[in-house]
Amino acid sequence: MARATTTRRKVITTAVAWAIGLLIFFPIYWTILTSFKTEAQAINDPPLFFFFDWTLENYAIVQERSDYMRFLWNSVVLAGGSTLLGILVAVPAAWSMAFVPSKRTKDILLWMLSTKMLPAVGVLYPISLIFVQFNLLDTRIGLVVVLMLINLPIIVWMLYTYFKEIPVEILEAARMDGASLREEILYILTPMAVPGIASTILLNFILAWNEAFWTLNLTAAKAGPLTAFIASYSSPEGLFFAKLSAASTMAIAPILVLGWFSQKQLVRGLTFGAVK
Repeated sequence: MARATTTRRKVITTAVAWAIGLLIFFPIYWTILTSFKTEAQAINDPPLFFFFDWTLENYAIVQERSDYMRFLWNSVVLAGGSTLLGILVAVPAAWSMAFVPSKRTKDILLWMLSTKMLPAVGVLYPISLIFVQFNLLDTRIGLVVVLMLINLPIIVWMLYTYFKEIPVEILEAARMDGASLREEILYILTPMAVPGIASTILLNFILAWNEAFWTLNLTAAKAGPLTAFIASYSSPEGLFFAKLSAASTMAIAPILVLGWFSQKQLVRGLTFGAVK
């Protein structure tokens, strides 16, 4: 009886997990499917799922109209640069909070997390003024700094969580052996927290890659990433769903491939320290 109940529970859990997974994946599937339709087929009622004339015309038009590789390179630079800069800032910050905490450490962590609850539009005007003052509008440098700052609370929180799982006795032993602070972080702490650091890098790279609000408001033509590439297919005349879907598919394809090949490392890092 108990075994039958356990089996039934596993079946139900598996079915629910599959249902949630399919529900989350459906928008991506529909976007990719629509990219192979004509504009008339894309707005057909009832929707066409399989039986339609598949075409690559939308991809050809997108390639002719836009410099996809320039937008792709901007996305790589912005996501990679902001993630690298964030890690360089967050590792020492998380180290100090994890191993040299003060009475206000938890308050600081909560304050950092609370900044993520602030609507981005609330600080758009002052940040825009700063960008205008320092000639940072439509520049990669300006966007790298902004993307780093908006994701920095997440980076610090994740690294702080991973570092707390490392026994402080190991670091104390390194100090007794004469290790400097730089050596302690580079040669002792970092290698032990590689899974956590790797998952933090992957997650924040994805967040920076998908960021649309700041990239659309602080760029024009030169530094626009793939989010700007997608937005260019929305016009006052209306939405061209097939072409918009083709542009969206080309924008999400690199990050989907990255996520697919790094999923084991990501899961390993996110569960780092869960079991002692």
